[in-house]
Amino acid sequence: MNKKINYKTLAICILIPLAVGGLSALLTMGSMEDFASLEQPPLSPPGWLFPVVWTILYTLMGIASYIALETPSSQDATKKAFKAYFLQLGFNFFWSIIFFSLGAFEIAFAWLCVLLALIVITTVRFWRINKWAGILMLPYIAWVTFAGYLNLAIAYLN
Repeated sequence: MNKKINYKTLAICILIPLAVGGLSALLTMGSMEDFASLEQPPLSPPGWLFPVVWTILYTLMGIASYIALETPSSQDATKKAFKAYFLQLGFNFFWSIIFFSLGAFEIAFAWLCVLLALIVITTVRFWRINKWAGILMLPYIAWVTFAGYLNLAIAYLN
């Protein structure tokens, strides 16, 4: 991108996913003790790593959305990309509630599969607008895929 950065728009784009994740974390905070007592699968990261990774992912997601928003593209392509983007943010928000607050691990896994599909759709649509917007979404795909393994294993073990 050779054009000047609109820092206000960039900040808003980053704050949106951070706010979604922060609100979801706030609503599920009381469930973390129950989660810690569950049988964990191999490769389970330490609990402190989750908020660190999610903060990075939400920031990358926000930057990706900024790039997609600021890159000249057809109105239809931008509209479709952001419909998928906001839909996946909604699914992301509710997954934590289903998994942590409700303890509905099997439903959460199915929900996560839909979330992953929506992330892939968003990534492809962002990529078509600007490849860097798509590239910045790839760590999110990787982490949610890993989260799927953890979710399914926890459902099986507990």
